This record gives sequence, structure tokens and C-alpha cells, in this order.
Amino acid sequence: MAVPKKRTSKAKRNMRRSHDSIKAPNIVVEADGSIRRPHRLNLETGVYRGRQVLASNEATDAE
Repeated sequence: MAVPKKRTSKAKRNMRRSHDSIKAPNIVVEADGSIRRPHRLNLETGVYRGRQVLASNEATDAE
């Protein structure tokens, strides 16, 4: 079993842990005010990169 030869200092331990935090996801606010993550389809409107790719919820509710 591996056993550390020397005690790890607080500075070394904290430097190692510096990348362990959870990052907040990026968000994009659309022109209509809806929020989505980058490079993903807007589920509220069904639009991706300016193109209508899904029937939006508003269109299906109106029918």
C-alpha cells in the first residue's frame, strides 16, 4: 500500500484542490428574453442558430 513519505502542506493541498470547484454554467439570453445554454436548442421557441428546428410549445398550444 502506498504511504506518503512526507506530510502534504496546506498550500500544496489547496493548490491541488483549486480546480475541483463546480463552475457556473454559461447562459445566453435570447432576444425574446428566454435563457438557454450555448450551442443548444432553445426548448421554449424550438429555434437553433436562427432556424426553426422543432415545433415550438406556443405553436402547439395555439392549435
